[in-house]
Amino acid sequence: MTRQRERVKPQPPEEWAADTRRLLGGTLDPVADLEGAKQGPEEGGDEGGEKDKSSGPLNILRTIAHHPSLLEPFLGFATALAARGVLSRRDSELLALRTAWNCRSDFEWAHHVVYARAAGLSEEQIGALAKPIRDGGWEAADHTLVSAADELHTGQDIGDETWAALAERFDAAQLVEIPFVVGQYTMLSMVANATAVPVEPGLPKLP
Repeated sequence: MTRQRERVKPQPPEEWAADTRRLLGGTLDPVADLEGAKQGPEEGGDEGGEKDKSSGPLNILRTIAHHPSLLEPFLGFATALAARGVLSRRDSELLALRTAWNCRSDFEWAHHVVYARAAGLSEEQIGALAKPIRDGGWEAADHTLVSAADELHTGQDIGDETWAALAERFDAAQLVEIPFVVGQYTMLSMVANATAVPVEPGLPKLP
């Protein structure tokens, strides 16, 4: 859902304590990497008018900054999952974007479309993530990941058939990471939706 104004306004820079400024500043390069900002269009960089580099801390992080005791541990976990995860970036973004769609999160969808493009998902595949799984035309491996995201969203579990298919492809660490990715972006979708975090200008709209 889209709200007309934010419920919790992202904290402006003039209100940042020194630790907050340090922590938020440290997110700029990792987000730029996710966006593919260091690549040209022919290497998978931005071609559609979105930001080609991070212009400042994400609005959702500036919203979390109102709770400074949560900000640092949250960023530590988010960095571990995004930068030191054992899933491929493509598989992680497939899960994250499907989760954003299932949660109907304008904010998470907008950013993860950009990340998914940089990770190698095609426009057709991104569009299919906003459709029922039966209409996506997915290859078997991707179909299993989308199924896992859907099952975790609806039942907070992965069924035996889907798990068996995942276990044929992924090792134990990757199997542990799959529900962490879905859970992380479910949580962030809840925060973004509930506090009405505004989407930065120029980013893709939730279908």
